[in-house]
Amino acid sequence: MAHTVQFRAAARAAYIFDNLPLTQISAAHGIPVATLRSWKRKAAEQGDDWDRLRAANVLAGEGMEAVARQTLSEYVLQHKALMAEIITAQDMTATQKTTALASLADSFNKMVAASRRVLPESNELATALRVIQLLTEFVRQRFPQHAPALLEVLEPFADEVAERLGGNRG
Repeated sequence: MAHTVQFRAAARAAYIFDNLPLTQISAAHGIPVATLRSWKRKAAEQGDDWDRLRAANVLAGEGMEAVARQTLSEYVLQHKALMAEIITAQDMTATQKTTALASLADSFNKMVAASRRVLPESNELATALRVIQLLTEFVRQRFPQHAPALLEVLEPFADEVAERLGGNRG
């Protein structure tokens, strides 16, 4: 089946600008995945690299900080899963587990250090929100009669802090 230039352009735009996987474009537009892969490959051969444009669009649209934030978040999830796997592994000796955990800890420290360089405002935001949490706990424990008034002020203030320091609370 022949597809119009506009049809191909729509599929290309969905991949590059909407960041949709080929399988989802296939389902939405009724184009076989093999056809989409063929269009993508032929375009790359002609200098129209859909993957490169997609990556540039993500960086331009969300910014490097958003990409770094997502990467760090995904790393933490994988880190936790690997740590649990190592701890519960029945086929590893204690020495092997210790070595694996030490390597994982080193990797974690490097990732956190790198994220601090790329995400200084996220680090600042995390610190600010932690201080708000600590203040809330302090007031609840020491001055419970003031907790409702404090919470009335802190909820919108936390949103304001998040907005000014580059985060999105809700």
